[in-house]
Amino acid sequence: MKKYIENVREKSPIVHNITNYVTVNDCANIVLACGASPIMADDKDEVEEITSICSALNINIGTLNSRTIEAMLLAGKKANRLGHPVVLDPVGAGASDLRTKTALRLLEEVKFSVIRGNISEIKTLAGNSGTTQGVDANVADKITDENLDSAVALAKAFSKKTGAVIAITGAIDIVCDGEKAYIIRNGHPMMAAVTGTGCQLSAMTAAFVRANKEDILGAAAAAVCTMGLAGEIAHERLSILDGNSSYRNYIIDAVYNMTAQRLEEGARYEVR
Repeated sequence: MKKYIENVREKSPIVHNITNYVTVNDCANIVLACGASPIMADDKDEVEEITSICSALNINIGTLNSRTIEAMLLAGKKANRLGHPVVLDPVGAGASDLRTKTALRLLEEVKFSVIRGNISEIKTLAGNSGTTQGVDANVADKITDENLDSAVALAKAFSKKTGAVIAITGAIDIVCDGEKAYIIRNGHPMMAAVTGTGCQLSAMTAAFVRANKEDILGAAAAAVCTMGLAGEIAHERLSILDGNSSYRNYIIDAVYNMTAQRLEEGARYEVR
């Protein structure tokens, strides 16, 4: 795992993020923390130009509106023409027609390197009737050891359909292409109490993928391990007076201070 984060810090890719206004600042900080550089731009009159000066694109539909839909499509198509990796975070797909239809349209018109979401969002886009609770995964969709095999099969099939690496994050994470899956068990339950850890991960994934273009699957898995391990390290740092706000900051600190060796030793995964 260590080579992936080493490459991010050595190459310091510039990542264009069209993301949501709830978590935009945290996304920018996590990209900086991992060693890359963020740009946040979502106006249709500049996104193609901004995409041209960046080397990766992260599209997040968390606070979707009609103004940014066109910008997402323009930026995504421009990134495809330039050969830049593109990450999709379909936040809340399944919660409304607008979100679901927009995510499906993006999948039709833009080629994505990685699609990262919770299990309910991925099931929705794969046509398997996922049910979200707002922008969170439905408890009924939760990945457990009992249904892990079927979730891996779903993710692999969706990867074959889209040509993208699929990253499903939750209590157990799955990162796979059509043939190979990483099952990742890093993280801490308290991460669910912080708004935007998934959004941060998607932004960081774009940086990891750009810096490791020859191995998109491994890069995405390394990003997921990095975020999960940071959640563990941050939790160890909490005092009795700390809450979720401090925890959010400690996660960013943990990514900033993550060494390649710490990641190599702390990443907990198996390959299927």
